[in-house]
Amino acid sequence: MTDPISPSGSSVAEAEAFLAAHPEIEAFDIVLHDANGIGRGKIIRRHELLGMFRSGRHLPISILGLDICGEDVHETGLIWDQGDADRRAWPIPGSLRAIHASQPPRGEVLMSVYNLDGSRMSSDPRHALQRQVDALAAEGLHPAGAFELEFFLLQNERGPDGKMVPARDVLDGRRNSKTAVYSVDQLHGMLPLFNDIYADAALAGIKAETLISEFAPGQYELTLQYREDVMQAADDLLRLKRMVRWHARQHGVTACFMAKPHEDYAGSGMHFHVSIRDDAGVNIFVEPVEGAFNDPIRHALGGLRATMGEAMLVFAPHANSWRRFASNSYAPVSPTWGVNNRSVALRIPAGDIRARRIEHRPAGVDANPYLVAATVLAGIRHGLKLRLDPGPETTGNGYADTSDAPPIPVDWRSALEAAKASDFLKDALGTDLHRSFTAIIGAEYARVARTVSEVDFDLYLHTV
Repeated sequence: MTDPISPSGSSVAEAEAFLAAHPEIEAFDIVLHDANGIGRGKIIRRHELLGMFRSGRHLPISILGLDICGEDVHETGLIWDQGDADRRAWPIPGSLRAIHASQPPRGEVLMSVYNLDGSRMSSDPRHALQRQVDALAAEGLHPAGAFELEFFLLQNERGPDGKMVPARDVLDGRRNSKTAVYSVDQLHGMLPLFNDIYADAALAGIKAETLISEFAPGQYELTLQYREDVMQAADDLLRLKRMVRWHARQHGVTACFMAKPHEDYAGSGMHFHVSIRDDAGVNIFVEPVEGAFNDPIRHALGGLRATMGEAMLVFAPHANSWRRFASNSYAPVSPTWGVNNRSVALRIPAGDIRARRIEHRPAGVDANPYLVAATVLAGIRHGLKLRLDPGPETTGNGYADTSDAPPIPVDWRSALEAAKASDFLKDALGTDLHRSFTAIIGAEYARVARTVSEVDFDLYLHTV
């Protein structure tokens, strides 16, 4: 019996070459990402790697139907409706790499799920993004982009008031409690940790670039190199999140990717920079005269504005996500657009017009980048197809802009209901993933809604 052909395009030769180059590696993390962007999979031993590259690896279909706590969500249709049958996960070509500073030495490889006949498993978020990339390619268009990664470094233990505390510098234990935005000295205290992150990223072929002390105590940002392949940009973001979390633990602190861990400070976004090239490699967003924006970028903005309300659950999928949206907090509160303006949802950055792009700002760092990118690309396609006008540019305070704009949900429940009813989101994600994603978030909503929190006791125990 011959080995099946890998539908992902992976090859045994890649694994053989890697093993020959890394005789020290004893095991491998095999990782796929579910609807919430959580890495699921296994750790396999060295001798199992070649077999996985030859034949894939059977995994239960329910792995893509789990909620934020890792529990089955039966409404996805991925559990007992299909007998929790196996599907086959295959390695993503080029994703095999060594993990920096792991003891004993380990490697990692990203996986994607396929049906047993080799067709794409439609509830795998990676395939949702590929559908949109393929749809644009059929129109002679090719998206490029990059994500920004904002996060907090926190002490492992909470403070006396139960709140999270910014991590002490790993260099010398110095305490940080100030908003040290753009402080270079603040970065120096965390350099041992960030040096490990940069080294690990290099092993994965990820070009992590600028490091910033952000707009809250203990908050940082890492930027990533712009990719001509949007799928690679999403892979980069998820791998970098795992690296940050892993190396933070090694240095005795906690990396936090909640959208809003502190009520008194700005939250963490995951801004997505995107441009579109034609078959000749020309950026279609570039205007002939600087500032005279052409039809393609205006129509793309129009599509993103028109679909933002239906898509907000993708950009803000969790209860905590919605705490990030507040005026004057660097998180957009309406579908505005503008040039060189950080108060809007859709920003056209200043700079060389040859690199013209849209910075999509609504998504929190807790969102799944595959789904964010898929939804943004679908919105751009929608705008280009219908030649949608984006309306007037916001030139001042986007939080105070009262111009006529498409409505967006104001809370988590409204976003969930809008997403369930959205034909646009069904197209963006695919019918099966739309069902499973909204069911998974719906289960999380029900869990939160029935939980009696500490704030309930604080407000009501002795007063009502």
